[in-house]
Amino acid sequence: MIKSLQPYSSVTLLTDPVYGAVFHKNWFKRFGGFISYVTIIVDESEDLLAPSNETQNALIKAKDSGCQLYLILMANGLQVGRLLKFADRYRVLNTRSNYILLFDNRLFEKKLLYLWKRIINVVFIKKYSSKREWYELTTVPFPINFEDVLVPRRLDIWTHSKFRKGADFFKEKTADLKNQTLRVATFSHIPGTVKIANQTSLLRTVRANLVTSDNTSSYSGTEVEILDTVSKLMNFQCDLYEPDNADTELWGRRQVGGIYTGILGEMTAARADLALGDLYYIPYLLEIMDLSIPYNTECLTFLTPEALSDISWKTLILPFSGLMWACVMLCLLFTSGFFFILSRFHVLITEVKSTRIDRDKKGLFNIAVCSKLSNVGADMKYSMLKGLYRRPKEYGEPEGLYQFSVAENSLLYTYSMLLLVSLPKLPSGWSLRVFTGWYWLYCLLVVVSYRASLTAILSRPTPRVTIDTLQDLMDSQLTYGGCGEINTEFFKSSHDEFIQTIGRNFVIVNDSGRAVDEVAAGQFAYYENSYYLKETIAKRQLRSKESFWSNESAPLKSDRSLHIMKDCIINMPISIGLQRNSPIKPRVDKLIQRILEAGLIDKWLTDVMRKILMNRDKQDQKALMNLQKMYGGLVVLGIGYFLGVLTLFGEMLYVKNIIF
Repeated sequence: MIKSLQPYSSVTLLTDPVYGAVFHKNWFKRFGGFISYVTIIVDESEDLLAPSNETQNALIKAKDSGCQLYLILMANGLQVGRLLKFADRYRVLNTRSNYILLFDNRLFEKKLLYLWKRIINVVFIKKYSSKREWYELTTVPFPINFEDVLVPRRLDIWTHSKFRKGADFFKEKTADLKNQTLRVATFSHIPGTVKIANQTSLLRTVRANLVTSDNTSSYSGTEVEILDTVSKLMNFQCDLYEPDNADTELWGRRQVGGIYTGILGEMTAARADLALGDLYYIPYLLEIMDLSIPYNTECLTFLTPEALSDISWKTLILPFSGLMWACVMLCLLFTSGFFFILSRFHVLITEVKSTRIDRDKKGLFNIAVCSKLSNVGADMKYSMLKGLYRRPKEYGEPEGLYQFSVAENSLLYTYSMLLLVSLPKLPSGWSLRVFTGWYWLYCLLVVVSYRASLTAILSRPTPRVTIDTLQDLMDSQLTYGGCGEINTEFFKSSHDEFIQTIGRNFVIVNDSGRAVDEVAAGQFAYYENSYYLKETIAKRQLRSKESFWSNESAPLKSDRSLHIMKDCIINMPISIGLQRNSPIKPRVDKLIQRILEAGLIDKWLTDVMRKILMNRDKQDQKALMNLQKMYGGLVVLGIGYFLGVLTLFGEMLYVKNIIF
């Protein structure tokens, strides 16, 4: 009988001393050497609800090797039942593989019936007492809902060394679920599920395959669309319902005694067959339920308040970077020093030249004086001497050099040229004139660049201070947190230093409305996926409008603007939840993969977010000039007034105490 089954590449044999002799040397020779076997012989007294380490290691090794068939021949049905319970809880057996077991009524007790909703590819062998060899092969009916009693379905009969029908024992059972109803636990969470209160207004949201337990509400969203498509292809209906306190419990949390609330509680108690709600593909959830292949990745980040500090007073220094400003200041100091050196050089040349001319004229002066003084009076003599001794104008004080011949004046006039203020007179030295011309070209380039950048800053929306990195968030001293224990578990399990630091200070806040209020007050950073945060901002803006028009006593106009941090903490894979060891998971994965490849998920996601993005206001799109943008000019003007007053008092003290 076993020989007629299709061959497998990996088989696990689990038996006891009673049936151990069945697997003798000749039995293995029948199948050739192309099959790998893992043979486990357990003692009759071993409690398989807590098997020995050797048995557990052998079962895990068999599963890891890709076991395709489990052949369990054990005389004690209670041992088999306890083994299957242990394997289902700790996943040491691949429940989606094929199983061959000996028929035992104790395997169909009420407390074990849940196993046969998960292990469906199973064949029970029952021997009937008669003169001839006669065996009945049965299996569990699937898909059929059973609660208290399970009646196995006959597959075939083995007699006279052959099958009567030649039936396919392990045919695909999940392709057609025969219009069964599966319970789906969910709650509203963008973009997977969106709760809609008015059921009569739905067009595409509620379909024939999706029904809700609450007649006053229904659901739409990406995951609802996926589930609707899968349900049609697999021919089953869905009963969508919300767990108790879904608005506050959300995914759920672990309570004392290992009991979970929310969706996690529904899945652990096997009250729900599927779960919707943007479930993260993380080990924390994989220990509780099965997850489909990820159908999307979501950016998980923080919603933070904007404008934690006003930088409008920096308007005049924003056009240039810090390095650029440093270069400009160095050029200013270097150029003023060079002007001063050149001017002092020209002053020195002029003084030397004037001294030499005076010495050459001294002899002529003496001759002229002697020849004229003998013929004129006393007054005329004094006038003639004064006129002859006066230095010619062309050799007098060098004009055009006084701007740079003093260090203070050189710095002042060099700075004024940088501001495109003309000099009172061009320098008289040619080297100074040439250098001044090139310096003017440099000033034009710098000033034009500055003006263009400043114009661009003033012509765009007011710059805001935003938190866009984890380092910025940690430096902001904000409290941060989010909903659900699944977020906390992710932060705790991460190996990144920053994420671990956030995990230690992460606050669980299941009331999203209160959390957003604290963000708007500039005290909190809220952790969620970017789609959910976009919806949150849109709702906040709508609430602000309603508050304004309703003339509430406490409008939201004083709230800070909300900003979604640009850096993603993680691009989290998102899946649909299934009951642990669910037999329909391979089929669901295959259909979700086809839906994903067809591009339908992107289309549904766009449909979900379109309305939210359309309702969201586009703030600060107009580049209007206002007083806030001119704070920089007012700051500079104030600094100028202050320095001017200080200089005035300094000059007054200088005149009073030193000159007079």
